[in-house]
Amino acid sequence: MKLTVLGSGTSVPHPDRSSPAFWLQTDHGTVLLDIGPDALHRMAEETLDWPNLDAIWISHFHLDHFGGLPPLLFSLKAAPQTKDRSKPLHIFGPKGLQRLLQTINDANNYRLFALNFPVEIHEVNPRDEFKILPDLIASTMKTPHTTDSLALQLKDGSAKRFVYTSDTGFTEELFTFASQVDLLLMESSFRRNKATAKHLELAEAMRVAIECTPRTLVLTHLYPDWDGIDLVAEAQPFWSGHIAEATDGMVITI
Repeated sequence: MKLTVLGSGTSVPHPDRSSPAFWLQTDHGTVLLDIGPDALHRMAEETLDWPNLDAIWISHFHLDHFGGLPPLLFSLKAAPQTKDRSKPLHIFGPKGLQRLLQTINDANNYRLFALNFPVEIHEVNPRDEFKILPDLIASTMKTPHTTDSLALQLKDGSAKRFVYTSDTGFTEELFTFASQVDLLLMESSFRRNKATAKHLELAEAMRVAIECTPRTLVLTHLYPDWDGIDLVAEAQPFWSGHIAEATDGMVITI
């Protein structure tokens, strides 16, 4: 598996960090993990094969994670690159995904589903297990962020495991859910003195890492609080494992 960071930032406009989105390439297809408002153009900038995207994962319905989805569906109607596409686009997310997309669609008759190919919506619950691609088994965990927010674990045919927490407050349930994964992509929104319990600050993120001992830890969803700070240097005193700061355009092999 290969992961491309499209957006390592948040909802706050930033010159170097786009809103959250991550492109996962496997031997059997591609998944977009969250789709912030910047994701459409970031896929093009990274010359990714967005016309043939197989699946999209929506972790929750905050606009920096979901807001690019209606524009993507709207744009695919006009994109010459998809005029001959016939395979379905699968969209996975929490309960309420279908209703939310339909409400947006009906607000101005956008005809978001009037495409040449099927768009299949799959609503999932915490602790569900399902195939997101033919070679990729997904499972979910409820996170303390919103009523609908979910963390995602993916396991491929070679038993490589990857966890994407998306936005989350601190919870010890992550200790088990992300235990000894090959890659843990975890938010670390704030350096310290976080303004809300619904996100992580560095010490909390590193406590999760200490308990999980991932092969690689990548910290993302970084607010401007981190500007000018060496995140890895700040994190290393907590844990001696392999730590990286997510940056837009970074490519990680799992």
